[in-house]
Amino acid sequence: MEPPRMARRAMAERRRDTLERLDGERDVWVSTAHPDHGPHQVPLWFSWDGRALWMCTGETSVTARNVREEPRVRLALPDTFDVVLLQGEAECFPDRDVPEAAADAFAGKFGWDPRTEEGPYLYVRVVPRTVRAWRGEPELLGRVIMREGAWL
Repeated sequence: MEPPRMARRAMAERRRDTLERLDGERDVWVSTAHPDHGPHQVPLWFSWDGRALWMCTGETSVTARNVREEPRVRLALPDTFDVVLLQGEAECFPDRDVPEAAADAFAGKFGWDPRTEEGPYLYVRVVPRTVRAWRGEPELLGRVIMREGAWL
């Protein structure tokens, strides 16, 4: 059985669809690497503030260790038919230092506030520098919809 053929979306439509997914999705795959320990990939909850993705993980997690050592990350929304890949650099905020608006938005979205937990948590903020989005082969050419932090 062949997958359905999709019509190629215009750049503006791909951008709109990507922003809608960033607003509505719950999970993102986070890929990090460490010079001594190699690659690591994990799904995390995220919130989108219109400019950056905010995630939260245990302060001593492998993800936290990796982004402190090497802040470059790749993120992927969990749909292989409607692909959205993001690249950027992670900025870390201990739960006691996270901007209140970001932490409140995260807690509001998930009904869970890491700042109230016993163990320490780390908020990770990623402002995308590159975004690729495509649905099937017709959209492979021109799949970059953000370059150097600017929407195309």
